Amino acid sequence: MTASTPPFADIEPPKAAKKAHSDLHHGIARTDEYAWMRADNWQEVFRDPSVLAAGIRAHLEAENAYQEQMTAGEEQLRRLLFSEMKGRIKEDDSSVPAKDGPYAYGSSFKKGGEQPRFFRTPRDGGDHDIYLDGDKEAEGKPYFRVGGVDHSHDHKKLLWGADDKGSEFFTLRVRDMETRQDLPDTILNTAGGGVWDAEAGGFFYTQLDDNHRPSRVLWHKLGTPPSEDRLIYEEKDPGMFLGVGGTRSNQWIVLGVNDHETTECSVLPASDPFAKPLLVHPRETGLQYELEEGGDEFFILTNADGAKDFKIMSAPAAAPTRDDWREIVPHEPGRLILAIAGFKRFLVRLERKDGLPRIVVRNRETGEEHVIFFEEEAYSLGLGGSAEYDTDVIRFTYSSMTTPAQVFDYDMAARTRTLLKTQEVPSGHDPANYVTRRLMAPAPDGELVPVSVLYHHDTRLDGSAPCLLYGYGSYGITIPASFSTNCLSLVDRGFVYAIAHIRGGKDKGYSWYEDGKRDKKINTFTDFIAAARHLVGAGFTSHDRIVAQGGSAGGMLMGAVVNMAPQAFGAIIAEVPFVDVLTTMLDDTLPLTPPEWPEWGNPIASADDYRTIAAYSPYDNVAALDYPPILAVAGLTDPRVTYWEPAKWVARLRERKTGDNPVLFKINMDAGHAGASGRFSRLEEIAHTYAFALKVAGKTKSAVV
Repeated sequence: MTASTPPFADIEPPKAAKKAHSDLHHGIARTDEYAWMRADNWQEVFRDPSVLAAGIRAHLEAENAYQEQMTAGEEQLRRLLFSEMKGRIKEDDSSVPAKDGPYAYGSSFKKGGEQPRFFRTPRDGGDHDIYLDGDKEAEGKPYFRVGGVDHSHDHKKLLWGADDKGSEFFTLRVRDMETRQDLPDTILNTAGGGVWDAEAGGFFYTQLDDNHRPSRVLWHKLGTPPSEDRLIYEEKDPGMFLGVGGTRSNQWIVLGVNDHETTECSVLPASDPFAKPLLVHPRETGLQYELEEGGDEFFILTNADGAKDFKIMSAPAAAPTRDDWREIVPHEPGRLILAIAGFKRFLVRLERKDGLPRIVVRNRETGEEHVIFFEEEAYSLGLGGSAEYDTDVIRFTYSSMTTPAQVFDYDMAARTRTLLKTQEVPSGHDPANYVTRRLMAPAPDGELVPVSVLYHHDTRLDGSAPCLLYGYGSYGITIPASFSTNCLSLVDRGFVYAIAHIRGGKDKGYSWYEDGKRDKKINTFTDFIAAARHLVGAGFTSHDRIVAQGGSAGGMLMGAVVNMAPQAFGAIIAEVPFVDVLTTMLDDTLPLTPPEWPEWGNPIASADDYRTIAAYSPYDNVAALDYPPILAVAGLTDPRVTYWEPAKWVARLRERKTGDNPVLFKINMDAGHAGASGRFSRLEEIAHTYAFALKVAGKTKSAVV
């Protein structure tokens, strides 16, 4: 924290009770004095937060009260930040409707509305006909989130899901599109969406078990009780995720079983929910594949036969087993194929090459390919979903850190693009006021870590600028260099905003992911520290001016790097932080533990995995260090990163740290992993974290650069 930083109040923080608890694995003893914070009835708490034990609730409420006292002087700044961020949002914004048969479907917001509204228009334009109003459905609920929204192929019915606790147990309902009334059909404890059968007489959906794992796919016939739903498939392995999807032509239902490195798919005709699913290829550790629409064939995106960065194959739709796969697009090392989309005359792929995404269009008849080109040095690119198979038009979204999002339709035959919409920033945005750069930070082992940087052109790069450095680095997820209206509230106040594209993501190919997982996880952390040091060395900032931020697995990153190099950062913001990695991976009753073992290792079965995780698990490595100011944020009903992980971490940090810098903990008692569900209430949460960043950087009184 810099000398100019406004001091935090001198208030005594909550002191968590210490209760002896120990465990023994592989001959290694471990003590966890805060294990009591894990509620014995955590499954019930996800469904009904009011049943949380009184002692745990009292401690969490004391944490909230403490952080409110410690940040009491930030209210005016938070209100200003909220007003700025809200002012950059077009309140009555609407998506560009996507055509499907006689209609085009989209979503919109009303002025002042928190939740999306879903509408359709006649195919070639007309009045918006709102068939699901999220604000109306959310009335009287402290939390509300719409899940899947899927109209039937005859356009007469709607299947929609909603979660009103934040625990991601979604309830599915069926709505009559003419009367706008929901039918009696109601399915509890689902994954949030479903797929209509070919006749729209019923739908397929995934059901969650008591441990919040997707374990069964069922078919529900309209008008019958859920108890009579037909079981299509049940997954017995708790380490595998299960899902169900469909194809654009409405010919097939696809059942997908996967963990982070292995896939197994089965298909059955959408017209026959009583058919036995056909297994495409049995699960084979390390083999990944996914099926895509192709009419009388399936396109298959796979890493088979050593194709680390993936290749594309095809097989007859009637017999898509692996013996009949044939190669269409060969493997090319360094070109990571991210996704494919099949149409009647074209095959489209989204790939990443030289660190940047691109779209490639392939003529199915001739095999001729062409690339859709973009000019900026760093940008984000997304391939939009299409409900139609017999079309020559695809939709994609483009943005950069300085360029607001643009939605295009692209005619694959004519090779022409049409700009449909540019993200509107009502308060005004001039890209010329900002500079974006892509740096390469040298890691300790010689690898170069990409860092995307945004700053105001008036910001002095003499080491005095504060910097918000964001990172994630897990599950192969790439953080795009995309446009964000929110971060402008920092950048306009002289911040450098940076994204470290560290190992554990796929920013530089699949190997970039492999080199940041399991026994190589340490690379994720050293890459992030290297990014911080490179920004300092290049004059963008100084170490005591860097506010590091990450959420979920990125929150685990925050906990690890602040243990490894507390002097490299001026403050830490850890949102829903996965900081108690070892304890969670040792608890196979938790929702995500068995499916996560391929990512982190299985410390129950392997002593080596135990030692690897124990060496970096943030909670297990808290030490007598002079930590910078830390803000942890969590949600009570979060099934992904349970509330007790950050609660325990904060308690141990306060117990062991040296120095006077505060550790704050803010927990939303009415939300889960994604935080507040409304778009404006979410902005209030962002304003809270940004106010913390501005405070530790001494920028609370600076309105602009």
